[in-house]
Amino acid sequence: MSEAKTMSPDAVTDLIRGALMRSRTSETNAASVARALLAAELAGQNGHGLRRVEAYSAQARAGKVDGFATPTSQVLRPGAMAIDAANGFAYPAMDLALDWLPGAAKAQGIAIAGIRRSHHCGVAGVIVEALAERGVAALMVANAPAAMAPWGGRRPLFGTDPIAFAAPLGVDDPVVVDISLSKVARGKIMAAAQKGDSIPEGWALDPDGQPTTDAKAAMAGTMIPLGDAKGTALALMVELLCAGLTGANYAWQATSFFDDKGDPPGTGQAIIAIDPDAFGPGGAERMALMAEMVAGTEDARLPGRRRQQIRADYLANGIPVDSGLVQAIEAIGS
Repeated sequence: MSEAKTMSPDAVTDLIRGALMRSRTSETNAASVARALLAAELAGQNGHGLRRVEAYSAQARAGKVDGFATPTSQVLRPGAMAIDAANGFAYPAMDLALDWLPGAAKAQGIAIAGIRRSHHCGVAGVIVEALAERGVAALMVANAPAAMAPWGGRRPLFGTDPIAFAAPLGVDDPVVVDISLSKVARGKIMAAAQKGDSIPEGWALDPDGQPTTDAKAAMAGTMIPLGDAKGTALALMVELLCAGLTGANYAWQATSFFDDKGDPPGTGQAIIAIDPDAFGPGGAERMALMAEMVAGTEDARLPGRRRQQIRADYLANGIPVDSGLVQAIEAIGS
C-alpha cells in the first residue's frame, strides 16, 4: 500500500481540476467537479472523492460524459425546476439547483428541482447540508446504475440510491442524515477493490448470488440492501422520484459510473427544499429542540456531527491522501 500524506484543500482542488482539464473537460465544469470531490474528501467519504478522478477522466476522454456540457434549467411551475444535465457531470447541474431552491422554497414554502441526463452525484449529504446552511430544510434522492436486486430476486434493478436530509438548526451546524440503501455505499467496495483489500461478509454477493469478501467479485455482483426488504422498497421509492418523475434513466437502464464503456448513464436526482417557517415562525428552533434531545442522550451522536468534525480537522491540518493515488491522478493526460 502507498504511503499516506496530507494535502491542503487548494492542492486537492488543483489536482482534480488539472486531471479533468487534461481530459476534455471545460475549466468551469472541472472547477464544479473539483469543489464536489473536495467536499467529499472533507466529509471523510474518500470513495466519492479523489478515487473517482480516474474514472471521471476516462469517461470524459471517451465521451461517456460530456466534459463541455452546459446544463440548462426551466421553471415549469412556481415551485418546480427541471434541469437537463446534458449528459455532463452532475455537479454543474446541481449548482443550478442550489442557486434556485432556497429562494423558491422561501417564496412558495416548498420547491423541487428534478435533474435528468445526469451522472454520479457524489455525497448527497454535502448537497443537502449546503441548502440547510442557506436556511432551508432539504431532502434529496438520487439513483445509480443497477447494483441491487428486488428482495427475493436476482436481477439488479435498483442502484444503491442515496437518501439525504438536512435541516437548519439556527446557530448550530445543520443536522445531516445521509444513507445508502445498500448496507454500505458501493464506493467503499470500489475503494477496497482499487487497494486490493477484502471486504466484510454481508456487504455484497458475487455474480452467482453467493456472499463474498472479494471486493472485485462484489463489484461484479450485487449489493445487499439495508434492512432487507425495507431497503429495496425505499430504493423503489427513490427510483420513482428521481427517474420516473424527472424522465431520467432508471437504474437498470443506466451504464456504469465506474468505467468508460457504453452510452452516458443518464441518471437522475430530485432535490426538495422546504422553508422551516412554512407553517409559521420558529420552525428551525423546533427542529433544534429535537436535535438537542438526541445530542444530549448518553452515547448518542447527532447525524452529521462526525463529518463536520472531520471537515474541521482536515481544514486545520490537511487532508490525508494516498500518495500512489495522487501520482496516478497527476499522470492522467500527461
